[in-house]
Amino acid sequence: MKIKEDVQEPKFANNSNILKGGKMAKTTKTAAKKPAAKTTAAKKPAAKPAAKKPAAKPAAKKPAAKPAVKKPAAKPAAKKPAAKPAAKKPAAKTAAKPAAKAAVKKPAPAKKPAGGASDVKFRNLFDAFSQGKLPFAHGYIVSSFFSETSAYSIYEIVSYAGVKEIFPTETGLQFITGGKKLYILVENDTYEKKFIEPVSRAQGESIPKRFNELDTIIAKNQTRIMIAKEPDETFGSFTILKPQGQNFAVVFYQLPDVYASLAAFFVDSLNRQRKVPQADAKKAAQQISATAEKYMGFKGEFE
Repeated sequence: MKIKEDVQEPKFANNSNILKGGKMAKTTKTAAKKPAAKTTAAKKPAAKPAAKKPAAKPAAKKPAAKPAVKKPAAKPAAKKPAAKPAAKKPAAKTAAKPAAKAAVKKPAPAKKPAGGASDVKFRNLFDAFSQGKLPFAHGYIVSSFFSETSAYSIYEIVSYAGVKEIFPTETGLQFITGGKKLYILVENDTYEKKFIEPVSRAQGESIPKRFNELDTIIAKNQTRIMIAKEPDETFGSFTILKPQGQNFAVVFYQLPDVYASLAAFFVDSLNRQRKVPQADAKKAAQQISATAEKYMGFKGEFE
């Protein structure tokens, strides 16, 4: 109620005495101060900045926590790709494989007739046929016909190519293809019919050649080795007889050194089986090989 009185009294503000009175003056001052109090009390909006809850959010700074995790940075630390170069397994395989190949090549130096490698120099003809290892594309077959009572001997070399069929018969193997046949006759020094043309001799001792169709080498022990100057042609088919006793039939494979293999084979056979001196056996073997290479190579129809 006092406040209401203070508010009404200013209506006499034109009275200077009243304004100068102590009570009125005090009342006026007190009334004047109220607006100040209102001002102070009104400063509630200032309290809002004090709250500053949004400022609390920067304190949390959860996004800043994410850089602290930095999981992607952990992956470079693992550097798993770097571990792979350390293993270098592919390099180990490369080193191992060539070594394995070198180990496989061990049978190559031992190119013997009994070997099972595909690049063996020669093998028994009938064994090769039964094992499915007889070459159809190219080949040389060497057959022998030895006398049981003397060193008298006949060799036949047959070259063939492009075989259509091979099948066994009662007497041997028949090849359905053409070929070339080279005759070699070995005549011991005690042979009684040495002056008869080879084509006219008895069955088992004859070859279809005359003396003028043969090159003759006389060994130191007087054994005569007669080599046909040229091979005969065979058309359509030919048959290789099954060997009996000490005779043989072998097939030579078409390798780069086939003619050297033929020469080495004849050196051994003439010297060891037919008792021809080593030097003469070598001379005859070289001529046989040269004739086969010149006239019986796989050219034209034989390629």
